[in-house]
Amino acid sequence: MDVEPQAISVKSRAELEKMRVANHIVAQALEAMVMAVRPGVTTGELDRIAADVIQGAGGQPSFKGYRPFKGVPPYPATICASVNEELVHGIPGKRALEARDVVSLDVGAIWEGYHGDAAVTVPVGDPQGDLSPQARRLLDVTQEALYAGIAAARSGNRLGHISAAVQGVIEGAGFAVAGGGYGGHGIGRRLHESPHVPNEGLPGRGPLLRTGMTLALEPMANAGQAETRVLRDRWTVVTADGSLCAHYEHSICIADGPAEILTELAPRVYERIGGWGARVGETGRRAQGAGASDRDSRPGADQAPLLAGRSG
Repeated sequence: MDVEPQAISVKSRAELEKMRVANHIVAQALEAMVMAVRPGVTTGELDRIAADVIQGAGGQPSFKGYRPFKGVPPYPATICASVNEELVHGIPGKRALEARDVVSLDVGAIWEGYHGDAAVTVPVGDPQGDLSPQARRLLDVTQEALYAGIAAARSGNRLGHISAAVQGVIEGAGFAVAGGGYGGHGIGRRLHESPHVPNEGLPGRGPLLRTGMTLALEPMANAGQAETRVLRDRWTVVTADGSLCAHYEHSICIADGPAEILTELAPRVYERIGGWGARVGETGRRAQGAGASDRDSRPGADQAPLLAGRSG
């Protein structure tokens, strides 16, 4: 999904309150889907779960009908569900998940004109026993890269600090940053705003980060080679060599100290993902110096019922 070049916006207090609600809805949708992942469930069923949560909270899906540029058909679903070698933008349908699969669930929601966006990669079956050691490590490393990027996302740093942090964790573990120019993006009134947030780069380069900027960070890692390709549906991105891949995403707001994680998830979601994610759940709302307010105490959060370059 492409980011249109534009100035990087700094959100007002009123705008941030709307974005907190939008992202709270996204977190609710992700939680509902993650807890429903099991062998035999179809990606289409997960799509319906997310749609029900978003609509029940008074929001609208960000992805459905989205068309990044001419020549690409409008996206037909509420979520992206990408299984195993599918990196991003997998279209949900009749495919039934199997034990030992991993599935990336990516969802966006709109609240009063403002977007939220997040993604997790979930193991199907027992998050420990049903995954190979390499798959477990790939998921852990990609999550760790996300939180390293969040820790680097501070006012006064530059965009390159985020990119370098993500790249360092992924490549330091022996995996490849997914190729094709995919990465994170600004977010607000548009699902994909400037800047594009690459998953590789040099610290000290790029735009200066300022308090009130809102970004969606989304590390993507391949177990094999970096190269990717797009399938004939013109949406689904897969690893060129068929290797396993992983994808995690949070929407955040830059602050004077640690960034606020707008799409913070409930501890049971991290526990369900397992591995490194379970440790995130145990530590509450902060990880590797990247903190967020308790999501239920955010201004406006009680209004939602409890229940790029190329961007992901």
